[in-house]
Amino acid sequence: MSLFVTKFGGSSVASVEKIGNVSTRIAEMKKQGNDVVVVVSAMGDTTDDLLEVAKSIGKDSNSREMDMLLSTGEQQSAALLTLGLMARGCPAISLTGWQAGIKTDGQHSKARIVGIDPARILNEIDAGKVVVIAGFQGLSPSGDVTTLGRGGSDTTAVALAASLKADRCMIFTDVDGVFTADPRIVKNARKLATISYEEMLEMASLGAVVLQPRAAEFAMLYNTDVEVRSSFNNNPGTIITEVAKMERQRIVSGVAHDLNVARIALFDVPDQPGIASIIFKILADKGINVDMVIQSAMRDNRNDIAFTIERNEFSRVRPVVNEIVMKIGASGMSFDTDVAKISIVGAGMQSNTGVAADMFNALAHKDINIHMISTSEIKISCIINENEIENAVKALHDKFGLDQVD
Repeated sequence: MSLFVTKFGGSSVASVEKIGNVSTRIAEMKKQGNDVVVVVSAMGDTTDDLLEVAKSIGKDSNSREMDMLLSTGEQQSAALLTLGLMARGCPAISLTGWQAGIKTDGQHSKARIVGIDPARILNEIDAGKVVVIAGFQGLSPSGDVTTLGRGGSDTTAVALAASLKADRCMIFTDVDGVFTADPRIVKNARKLATISYEEMLEMASLGAVVLQPRAAEFAMLYNTDVEVRSSFNNNPGTIITEVAKMERQRIVSGVAHDLNVARIALFDVPDQPGIASIIFKILADKGINVDMVIQSAMRDNRNDIAFTIERNEFSRVRPVVNEIVMKIGASGMSFDTDVAKISIVGAGMQSNTGVAADMFNALAHKDINIHMISTSEIKISCIINENEIENAVKALHDKFGLDQVD
């Protein structure tokens, strides 16, 4: 008998009919002798709808009350799926995140899981029930409901799989697995049979929305295999696992892109110890996530510093940066919201030379200008103009022969 932790996203439970299909699928897993824990997201656009209702009531939202509101979406899905399982003769029970023992820190809207007490879940499994858990939520040390941020149900599922020592964590979504590029852009993109934890973490962080970055981080930290597969068919998906379990190592595994990017530059920043610390501590204290950072060559004891942020944070970030300019004595700032990030990811890049040159060459052949470059052992990212992103994805996919990946 195996223990499976499964997760079904909002598109998989978006209607009564789809909830019925998921109920049938889970009931069949249970009938085959498996223990099953199910994590669910809110139905379809429920979270967005709740956000709109809150905005219509008042512009200034309280983060605690927003967490109380938004957590109800997943609770609805959990109860409805449980009713669907019961209607099919499958014993089941729904639990909220806190009933399932999920403990978080106290940061509302972006809480992190700090521990799980699986006693209640294990008791319900021993009683022969499928346990359906509302994802995306937990309980803070002060006893308040918290939410984990967008895509948090993925993190819930992987964290539960690690805590329960499940045989497999399966993330069911609206795609067949992890592809070498976005198949909406590259028609001949290939589904990967396997991908390493490190590669998946980079892909997720760089814009591949198939798995939430923190979920990939949990999987890697606790060595928990995860399979991403479609909730609409029975095709095998992509196994996310450690490199040692993969049959062979590819140089490049995929191309990722991210449109939620804005670039900010500070001009004539004094070149003295502590200035960078001041800039980025102010941003960090405001909860602003900074990605790529580049400092230009010094001139007259001053230089320019450019960095990227999430574009949807720009309206909040701009006045903070204006304050920073005044505080550090810079001459001014500029911004660009018409940019995007293009990246290649591959564990094999660590032991192969010339990958960066090949990437830059492919972009140059398409007359695509590079504004910023960032690298790690297994990825190279470039900031380019947003209107060139599709050409860039296709060019890199062709350059590295990703249409031939098995």
